[in-house]
Amino acid sequence: MKIGLLTISDRSARGERADESGPALRRRIEGLGWQVPEASMVPDEQSEIEAVLRRWADGGQVDVILTTGGTGLSARDCTPEATLAVCDRLVPGLGEALRAEGRRATPHAMLSRALAGVRGRVLIVNLPGSPRGALESLETIRAALAHAVEVLRGDPKAEAGHRRGSRPTT
Repeated sequence: MKIGLLTISDRSARGERADESGPALRRRIEGLGWQVPEASMVPDEQSEIEAVLRRWADGGQVDVILTTGGTGLSARDCTPEATLAVCDRLVPGLGEALRAEGRRATPHAMLSRALAGVRGRVLIVNLPGSPRGALESLETIRAALAHAVEVLRGDPKAEAGHRRGSRPTT
């Protein structure tokens, strides 16, 4: 599986704070045997986020785009809006699962506005900006990511299993 990693942070983009979430996610993804052909960082600017999401989703280099950051309530947080603007369809169950599992660690997880959607054949998922939250969220959806990619690629076995409600293997 090929994953694009997009960190969204004003301070990191300005060089005022090191990006910890992006590198932590990359290490975990590569540890799973997946590839990271695209990785970048942008400030909390909706137009910049949208441009990267469109370029990566339409470019054919990734199966999944994971964003980290910009999903909270602060005035500058606009990752969900950018994701919504570029997606053809939403996948609400992923955001619901992230919030539900996140509540085990902190009641503040219910304040996350993270969402997931599909552009073309690419799944886009918003993860929290903290390294711990991003990694825990990745673990929450890891098995679903592999199955989603199979379905989006048009794998007939995955589509049949999805319709039957079978559990994916990872």
